[in-house]
Amino acid sequence: MTRFNVENSRYFVFAMLIAWISGCASLDSKVVMQRVSDKTESFAQTGYQLPKDDQQRSLNEARVEELIQNEVDQNAAVTIALLNSPDLHTLVADSMADMAIAAQGGRISNPQFAFERMSAPGELELARAISFGLLDLVTLPKRQQVAKAQVGLVEQRMIGAITRHITQVRQAWVRAVTAQELRQYAQKVLTSAEASAELARRMEAVGNFNRLDRAREQAFYADAATSLALASHEVVASREALNRLLGLTENQSRVMRLTQRLPDIPEMPRETQLVGQEFFLSRIDVQLAKIRLDAASQAQGLNLVTSWSDVELTAIYKTKFADGSRTNPDGFEVAIALPIFDWGDLKRDAMNARTLAAANAMEATVRNAGSELRQTYSAYLTAHDIAKHYQTEVVPLRKLISEENLLRYNGMIIGVFELLADARDQVGTIMSAIRSKEQFWLADAALLSSIAGSPGDISLSTVRSVSGSEARGH
Repeated sequence: MTRFNVENSRYFVFAMLIAWISGCASLDSKVVMQRVSDKTESFAQTGYQLPKDDQQRSLNEARVEELIQNEVDQNAAVTIALLNSPDLHTLVADSMADMAIAAQGGRISNPQFAFERMSAPGELELARAISFGLLDLVTLPKRQQVAKAQVGLVEQRMIGAITRHITQVRQAWVRAVTAQELRQYAQKVLTSAEASAELARRMEAVGNFNRLDRAREQAFYADAATSLALASHEVVASREALNRLLGLTENQSRVMRLTQRLPDIPEMPRETQLVGQEFFLSRIDVQLAKIRLDAASQAQGLNLVTSWSDVELTAIYKTKFADGSRTNPDGFEVAIALPIFDWGDLKRDAMNARTLAAANAMEATVRNAGSELRQTYSAYLTAHDIAKHYQTEVVPLRKLISEENLLRYNGMIIGVFELLADARDQVGTIMSAIRSKEQFWLADAALLSSIAGSPGDISLSTVRSVSGSEARGH
C-alpha cells in the first residue's frame, strides 16, 4: 500500500487548489439567457427563452396555437417567432455552444498523471508523477478575463441576431398585410376595367365607339388582369416569407389570419431625442465593438507572456524497494521550451495588429453609428410625412374630384368612360396611400432596429399615383 504522509499530501492539496481555481471559470447559461431575455423584452415587449425540453416546447406550441386563433398583428407575429422559429432556436443554441467554448479558455488545462514501474534483480521502483503547465497557472487570471470578454462578445452577437430576426418579422408582417390590401384594390381595378372594356365593345358594335378607343379600353383591362395576377402572387410570396420567419407548420399557416389592414399612421413621429448620443452609445454594435477591443487587449497581454516560451512543472513521488528496504524519494521536474527557432515575434505582431484593428473598428463603429441612425431617422420622418400627406391631402382631394365628376356625369357633362376612369384614378390613389403607409411601417421597424444597434433596410421606394388616362395610354 502506498504511504500517504504529510510530505506527499501537499501535492494532493496543491492539485486540488488548481482544480478549484480552474472551476471558477464557469458559464451559467440561465444567467446568460436571463440577460438575453431582458434585452429582448426591452426591444420586442416580450422575452425569449430557448426551449430545452419537451415540456417547454409543448408550452410554446400551446401558446402559438392560442395566438393564431385570432387575427395576428405585428406584436403577435413577433411573439410567435420568439416562441416557434426553429431558425432562431438554432442560432441561439449555436451561440450557447460558442459561449461554452469561449468560457473553456478560462480554465486551466487538466494535469497529466504518469505511472512508471521499473524492476531489476532485487529491486522494484514505482514512480508517480503529476505535471501541469506552469504558465497555465500563472496566466489563469488573465485567461479568465479573456474568456469573460469572449463570452460577452458571443452574447452581444446573439442579441444582435435576435434583434435582426425580430426586425425581419416586423417588416415581413407589414409586407404581407400590405399585399392583402393591394390585392383587394387590384380586384376593384380589374372589375372597373372589365366593365369599361365590355361597354366599349358593345358601343363599337353599334357604331358609337371607334376602334382605337375600344382597343385602349381592352388593353387597360388586359393590364389590370396582369396586375391582379401579380398582386395575388405577392400575397402568397409575402405570406410564405412571414411563415418561414415565424417557423409555422403547414397546418399553422393555413389557420393563421393576419389583420386586414395596416395600423393608422401616428399623428406625431417618434421624438428626435432617439438619435441623440446617449442612445447610439448603448447600441448593440457599439457595445460589440467595445467588447471586441477589450478582448483583443486582454489577449494581447496574455500572449505577450505565452508567445516566448512554455514551462511545465512535474511533481514526482517514488517508492523504491531494494534489499528488503523501502525508500520514498520525491522531487519535481521543470521543463522549459527554449525559444531558439521561434521567438514568438510573429505571434506578437499578429496580436498587435488585431488590437490595432479592433481599436480602429471601435472608432469607426462609434462614428458610423450616429450617421446611420440619423439617416434612418430621416427615412422614418420622410415616410411619415409622405404617408400623412396622402392621408390628409391626396386621398381627400381625389375623393372630392370623384364627387364632382359624379355630379358632372349626372348632369350629362361627361360620359360613362370618364366616370369609370375617375373611379380607377381614385382606386390608384388609395393603393398609393397604402404603399406610403407600408413604407412608413417598414421605416419604423428599421428605426427601432437601428436604435437597438442592428441596422436594417432603410431604403424608401417611390410612391406615385397612376391616373386612369395614363394607364390607358391617353
